[in-house]
Amino acid sequence: RAGGGELAAAMALRLLVVEDRESLRRMLVRALGGEGYAVAAAGDLTEARTHLASAEPIDLVLTDLMLPDGSGLDVLALARERTPPPPVLVLTGFGSVAAAVAAMKLGAADFLEKPVDIDRLFALVAGLVEEPAAPPIFAPPGAPPIVGSHPLLRAAIRALERVAPTESTVLLTGESGTGKELFARALHALSPRREGPFVAVNCAAIPETLVEAELFGHEKGAFTGADRRRAGRFELASRGTLLLDEVGELPLGVQAKVLRVLDDGRFERVGGSTTLTADVRLVAATNRKLGEMVAAGEFRPDLLYRLEIFPIELPALRERASDIAAIARHLAGELSARLKLAPFELAPDALALLAAEPWPGNVRQLANVLERAAILAPGERLSA
Repeated sequence: RAGGGELAAAMALRLLVVEDRESLRRMLVRALGGEGYAVAAAGDLTEARTHLASAEPIDLVLTDLMLPDGSGLDVLALARERTPPPPVLVLTGFGSVAAAVAAMKLGAADFLEKPVDIDRLFALVAGLVEEPAAPPIFAPPGAPPIVGSHPLLRAAIRALERVAPTESTVLLTGESGTGKELFARALHALSPRREGPFVAVNCAAIPETLVEAELFGHEKGAFTGADRRRAGRFELASRGTLLLDEVGELPLGVQAKVLRVLDDGRFERVGGSTTLTADVRLVAATNRKLGEMVAAGEFRPDLLYRLEIFPIELPALRERASDIAAIARHLAGELSARLKLAPFELAPDALALLAAEPWPGNVRQLANVLERAAILAPGERLSA
C-alpha cells in the first residue's frame, strides 16, 4: 500500500482464510499478507470452527465453498454467530456460481470464482474491510448515473477518477451491457474537456467499406455518393472526447490510421490530401479479448499497446450481485418516467428472484426484463 499510515491500518486488520488445498491456501496467505493484512489459515471446517470460536479478532473470512468436512455455508453460519459478524467472502469453482449466489442470500458478502484473480481479490477484500459504505449512485455532473457500491465497481470508479483529469488514452473492457459507455461519459464529465463534445461511434455498426470515411471524413467525390465534403468523428469530437466502442471490430487498414492519430495527432479525409490535426481524448471500449485477437493476426499489436495505456475492466453483473437490488430500483424509477407509468416498487420476492439470476446480458438485459414486466403487470407493486 502507498503510505505508512495505510499500511499500519491494514496491519490491524485480521483475515481468516479457509481452504483445504494447501498450495492455494499458502498462496492466498502470502498474497494477502503481502498487502499488509494479518492472516490466519484453516484447512477444513474443524480448524475454522476453532478460530471462529476463539477471542481473536477476525475482520473478514475468505472460505472455499467445498470443504472436506463441511462447506463454506457452515463457515458462514459460524461467522454470523460472532459479534460483530465479519463479512464472509466465498470462493467457488467454475460452474458453481448458483451455489455462491445462494450463499449470498444466506448472508455472504460476495463471492469470487476460481482460479483466483488476485487483483480482484484485493479489490473485494479492501472494499469489505477498509472502506466506509459508498453511496450507491456515482453521478458526475453532466453524466448519466452509475449505480452500485460493490467493491469491484468502486475499484473501477476509483481508477476512472484517477485517470479522468489526464489526457491518457483509456481502454474500457467488459462484457456487453456492463456500462462501458456510461463510464466513458463519466470520464468525459470529469475531464478538462468536459465543455467540449462527447462523440461516440459503434465500430461494429458501420459497414466495413464506410468505417474510414465515418471516422476521418471524406472530400466531395471521394467515392460514389460522396456529393459533398463531410467531417468525420475525429473532427466532430475536436476539443472533446471520442469513444470508439467495439474497437476490436475495426478493419486492420483503419487500425493503422487510428494508430497514426494516436502517435502524432494527424490524419487526412478520404479522398483528400490536406493533413488535419485531431485534438481529441480517445477512449476505446471492447467486449473482446484484444490480446487473443493480436495472436490471431486480427488486431495490430502496436495499436493495442497505445490503447491499453490505462485499462479499466468493468465487472459483470453476476460478479456484483449485491448491487442488483439498487440497480433494479433505479431502473424502475427511470422506466416509470419513460413509459409514463405510475411509480411502482419491487417486492422483496422480485428482488430475490433478480439477485439469483446470472444475467449474461448484464444491466442491459436486466433493464429489458424489468421493462417487459412493468408493461405486463402494471401496478404499484411488482412481484416475482
